[in-house]
Amino acid sequence: MGKKEKKRLRRILIVAVLLIAAAFLPWDRPVSLLWYLAVYLIIGWDVLYKALRNIRRGQVFDENFLMAIATVGAFATAEYAEAVFVMLFYQTGELFQDYAVGKSRASIAALMDIRPDTANLERENGETEEVDPEDVAVGTVIVVKPGERVPLDGVVLEGCSSLDTAALTGEALPRDVAPGDACISGCVNLTGVLRVRVTRACEESTVSKILEMVETAGEKKSVSEAFITRFARYYTPCVVLTAAALAVIPPLFVGGWGDWFHRALVFLVVSCPCALVISVPLSFFGGIGGASRCGILIKGGNYLEALAKVETVAFDKTGTLTQGRFTVTEVLPAAPFSAESLLETAALAERYSDHPIAVSLRDAFGKTLESSRVTQVEELAGRGVQATVDGRTVCVGSHRLVEAMDIPASSGTTVYVTVDGAYAGQIELSDQLKPDAAAAIAALKAAGVKRTVLLTGDTAAAAADAAQALGVDESRAELLPHQKVEAVEQLLARGGGTLVFVGDGINDAPVLTRADVGIAMGALGSDAAIEAADVVLMDDRPSKLATAIRISRRTLRIVRQNIVLALGVKGLVLVLGALGYASMWLAVFADVGVAFLAILNAMRCLQTKHL
Repeated sequence: MGKKEKKRLRRILIVAVLLIAAAFLPWDRPVSLLWYLAVYLIIGWDVLYKALRNIRRGQVFDENFLMAIATVGAFATAEYAEAVFVMLFYQTGELFQDYAVGKSRASIAALMDIRPDTANLERENGETEEVDPEDVAVGTVIVVKPGERVPLDGVVLEGCSSLDTAALTGEALPRDVAPGDACISGCVNLTGVLRVRVTRACEESTVSKILEMVETAGEKKSVSEAFITRFARYYTPCVVLTAAALAVIPPLFVGGWGDWFHRALVFLVVSCPCALVISVPLSFFGGIGGASRCGILIKGGNYLEALAKVETVAFDKTGTLTQGRFTVTEVLPAAPFSAESLLETAALAERYSDHPIAVSLRDAFGKTLESSRVTQVEELAGRGVQATVDGRTVCVGSHRLVEAMDIPASSGTTVYVTVDGAYAGQIELSDQLKPDAAAAIAALKAAGVKRTVLLTGDTAAAAADAAQALGVDESRAELLPHQKVEAVEQLLARGGGTLVFVGDGINDAPVLTRADVGIAMGALGSDAAIEAADVVLMDDRPSKLATAIRISRRTLRIVRQNIVLALGVKGLVLVLGALGYASMWLAVFADVGVAFLAILNAMRCLQTKHL
């Protein structure tokens, strides 16, 4: 409990004691008025102040105004104790609300508390010095000891260990790292000492991007949240005018000014919309926090709500549904190249690429590649890469490089190589499906997704094989980046619910932006894809998409429950109050009690263990 909540609790306890004392003191009305007025100011001065301040700012119709009018009106009708008790219960409800909201925020803050305050910077003499991660330059070496969080993204230079990635991916199984492996910030080093060369500055690190995503998620309101905001803006003035009419019009015909005035006060207390205004945004905030526990980062409530209406899911193939770790299975050189020289030429041309195929070519060659032999590297969109290797122009890529050379297309994943415009050979590769890829497609269909589509730049044969193995409804192959966008636009034109695209490469960034909801693979995905995406799966498991959909739908169910609860109870008590059957105590329950119940229900969104 924070300082604000503790102060409010002390005021509540003091006023409770004073009210109990007042019940046993035989005072006459003037003294009683002064006593209750003093107690009222102790418990309600901040509400009165906020009401006056907001009126000066032109923000008249809020809960502070309603409570001020209702309680001051109770004093005007000589209901002193009732006025104080109403304000006391209101403050008690506010205390519980603040505590519930604080608990929810603290839960998410603790969950995302993954940024270390210090980094062990290795100096030239071998000694280490604790410094702020923001002061560590790219290319320098840091030391991560067992039990410490990795402060910055880097590559392991020395040491072997296991990394706890639960804070990033939601997975309990540690990941083993050795020299040459990537080391992501935010993970906990469990066993050995690691020497890590920093590859990204602090503000560009994985952990910083995650925190930024979570912090800005609340800025993107869902349709439900935006509706509640607009609803409260028009709802409150309407009920104030209705209460005024209830206090004035009926007495003109039937008399009983005091009774109708009291009914109007009850009407005002009941009408406070705080149950909706607080609980609905809190539900989405909790849903985003619960998803982050599972390694799913959702960048806003609007995307969380859109996921509940998914009908079509389109996937990239390589690195999304497949492991993205290709293995060279066969090298087919053309004269005068040998298998080894062809592989070396291709590996040199791909020297600076992070694409999984480029990595597999370098790994297959297995020898040191001299960077000085490679110049003028240029990406050929949708075809591959071109570079000058040992003074010769080398192109490495898909069959589009050789489509004018009458070279038969392969049935699998093939890399074609040309040297100075002439065909030099081809390299056959294989990629394995991710272990949970087929289960992911099955889970999506079980969740009600009507259509799954595979969109890939790979060959038609490779795409068809993957689609058949996974149970995907439709596949489209040999697509350039702009053709993927066109394919998504065609799928969008069919209508229906939300269209989701899942990808991981830099070439997927345009289509991630074009889809209703773009989902990127976070652990192996490119920075461009992660920036363009609306949702990030931090452990690269496509089965997490079905989990995200379940979290989204559960969050919306809770939102709808809160809306029905709040409007149903308030509507009933408003009618009873207008007819004279509801007391001020029932009005307090319809306001404070319902708000508290709605907030407790909203906090269920944080619970994701069984999803």
